Amino acid sequence: MPHHVTIYTDGAARGNPGPGGFGIILASGHYRKEAARGFRLTTNNRMELMAVVEALKMLKYPGTIVDIYSDSKYVVDAVEKGWVFAWEKKNFAKKKNADLWKQFLELYRRHHVKFHWLKGHNDHPENTRCDQLAVQAASSSFLEEDTGYQPESQDD
Repeated sequence: MPHHVTIYTDGAARGNPGPGGFGIILASGHYRKEAARGFRLTTNNRMELMAVVEALKMLKYPGTIVDIYSDSKYVVDAVEKGWVFAWEKKNFAKKKNADLWKQFLELYRRHHVKFHWLKGHNDHPENTRCDQLAVQAASSSFLEEDTGYQPESQDD
């Protein structure tokens, strides 16, 4: 029987660009894990997408059934409306966050992933917790470098 994992993600940036972070909750049966990381200079959309990428990296078994809940229309619509697959065919020409989208697609194809959009800041407990984790990570005294962030091509 395939494994089933529910993932909640959120990203945050203080300024856009500015310091940012993401928060993740993975849940499967009685198992629950939280993760977060913060970056010195990034964007909100990068953090939303990086949260999903990092969450998928945490999965141990290929073929896992995954439900991802996110308040990011940018991420959810790009996948559920098929935009990212069209971008891929054009090698992400003139698209922001191509480095993360390429990582995402590689991980996405290892599993059976379905996205669900959540209205942000709507008292959903897991979304609220992911937001807290993301904001806390962005405010941390130890912030990593977002090596894929390219200021000259990022306006989001």
